[in-house]
Parts: sequence; C-alpha cells; structure tokens
Amino acid sequence: MNVEPGKTRIGWIGLGVMGRSMCGHLIDKGFSATVYTRTKSTADSVVAKGAVWADSPKAVAEQSDVIFSIVGFPSDVREVLLGANGALAGCEEGNVLVDMTTSEPSLAVEIYEAAKAKGVASVDAPVSGGDVGAQEARLSIMIGGDEKVVTALGPCWEAMGKAIVRQGGPGAGQHTKMVNQTLIASNMIGVCEGLLYAHEAGLDLETVMQSVASGAAGSWSLSNLGTRMIANNFDPGFFVEHFVKDMGIALAEAKRMNLALPGLALAYQLYTAVIAQGNGRLGTHALHLALAGLSDIDWKGR
Repeated sequence: MNVEPGKTRIGWIGLGVMGRSMCGHLIDKGFSATVYTRTKSTADSVVAKGAVWADSPKAVAEQSDVIFSIVGFPSDVREVLLGANGALAGCEEGNVLVDMTTSEPSLAVEIYEAAKAKGVASVDAPVSGGDVGAQEARLSIMIGGDEKVVTALGPCWEAMGKAIVRQGGPGAGQHTKMVNQTLIASNMIGVCEGLLYAHEAGLDLETVMQSVASGAAGSWSLSNLGTRMIANNFDPGFFVEHFVKDMGIALAEAKRMNLALPGLALAYQLYTAVIAQGNGRLGTHALHLALAGLSDIDWKGR
C-alpha cells in the first residue's frame, strides 16, 4: 500500500471546528478529496480548495482510497462508518478507514473487525491540540491499528500533526486519548481556580501569567486557554459537550477495569454543571464560568 499526494484519493467525513483545517492541510499537500458533512455549508472552505462534495459517507468512500472521519459522538461514528449509508458500505477491498473522532475503544475494535471481514483496513487515530493545533498542523495524533497500514499513512499524518505515535493495535489510540482527557480534566480545574484566586486577590491577571505560566505550574491549558479566559473569550476550540462525552467514556472504561479515578469524576460533575447552565457549546475553558458562579463572581476577565 502506497499513500502519495496526487495519486491517493482522500475522503473526509465531518468538517467541524477541527476537521475543516485537517482536511484542508491534506488538500494543500496535493491530495484530492471527496467530502461529506451534515451541514453542507461547513464544507465551503475545502470545496474552495478543490474538494468535491458527496451526499453521503457511502458516496465518499466510493470515490476514495483512504477515508477519514472526525465527528461528534460514538453514535455518529457508528452511523457514518457502519450504517447502511456509511463509509464501509461504499468501500472496496484495499481501502482504509481512519476514524479521528474521540470515541469508544470497543467501537474502534468493532469497526476494525467489520472492515477486516471486507478486506478493508481500519485505524483509530484521535487527536489532541484543539482548533489552534488543527489550524497550525501540529496536532498530537494517537494511533491504533496494524503497523504497516499506520506507516503507509505517514504522508497524511505529517500533513496534520507533529507528535505522531502508534500506540498499538485496534483501540489503542482511543485508550491513549482517554489518558489525555483525564490529564486535561483535573488540570482545567486548577487553571480556573488559580485565575479566580488571582482575580479576587486584586492581582493583574496578565502580570500573574508572566510569573506562573513558564514555571512548574505551567501547562498548555494555562498558556492557551487561560489567556482566553482573561479576555472573556469562551468561543470553542473544543466543545464542552464533547469533552463531557470523552470523560464519560473514560469513566466507563475505568469502571470496567475496576479503577477509581476520583479527580476525573469530580471534573465530570463540574462540566455537567457547565452544560446545565446552557454552555455546552462553548469551549472547555467555560468551566471557568461555572466555578466563578459557585463564588458568585460575575466574570468579566481583565
């Protein structure tokens, strides 16, 4: 199997906050693309780059060699890949499915087995880095699947990301993403609480950031999302409702492994409050608004 710009036909399903940029990078590298998304207007930017619109995931696969998907929830993954009009139904022997959604490890294995029965390869490859990482092609890509297939897809990975690691067989990419989300969840609580403390102490938030962001307390969330909180900008780089979905998957896997994760469970409850307050479509840093509310702080940033 050889994957080459100008020869390999790419299919793309799901053109949301991250998917548009990721697909766009592949087109920029010389891959032809056929695309589908539920809201057709979100495909405008990639169609302007030369992508061809198809009216179903099945139709995408019929015109493609490697089919990528990045959608919202496991139910969406099941529909766009395994449904009657899903991508697998349109695949031929030798095609490759690459699901980049953060989804259930067990579903990744199910897709792998269903694809294998048809002579199709399947890879799970969730990503981390948010909207900025997608725009700048420096995502972390966590991959599960057969080594030869993963290696052959190298030109595609390199067009979208910087940290590209095969973690193991089917489902291993999704398990690694659960580790990623668990690490982020508790850290986000600390970022929000730290900035709230600084605010109530009467400190200048940007000056505080100069001291803490580059020291032992520093983190990606503090440097990238803390600045958005200070600017009172809660636009989504990654939706709260999708993060709650991810934490739910991780907690279910932890239960199956008889593993107690109390920090993750707390973050899950706090983020559930964010959704209850009507902010599920804001960015994950909107946790700040929920925590501010606990202390009756009307957050206005700086």
